[in-house]
Amino acid sequence: MTDSNAQILRSAYDAFARGDIPTVLGTFDEDIAWHVPGRSPLSGDYRGHQEVVGFFMRAHELSAGTLRVQLDEVLADGDKLVALTTVSAERGGRSWSSPEIHVWRFEGGRAVDFREYQGDQQTEDEFWSS
Repeated sequence: MTDSNAQILRSAYDAFARGDIPTVLGTFDEDIAWHVPGRSPLSGDYRGHQEVVGFFMRAHELSAGTLRVQLDEVLADGDKLVALTTVSAERGGRSWSSPEIHVWRFEGGRAVDFREYQGDQQTEDEFWSS
């Protein structure tokens, strides 16, 4: 499953980049657990498609549609995958970009768990909060 899970994940990042959220959701289990650390308006635990879409919509709203997630590399070991990414956005006349690590767990070819780790948590919190 390692290669197929990695390909599924790559396809999901490509779909997100195109704004194709239905395809992204098609790679997620209906009850996916989604964790974003920190103290920004985006931080928190989300569960299921509806809450994750709410998270996507809030990020889109806060960034006026400028949020970008560039997939740099996927590391896979069975049902555990790590995506090395570069995330960027603009907000209130300011630009922000940071490396992030996204840790995924798959079951049966679908993502069941997502955990995000920022390169600079304080700077990211400040960006999304101002």
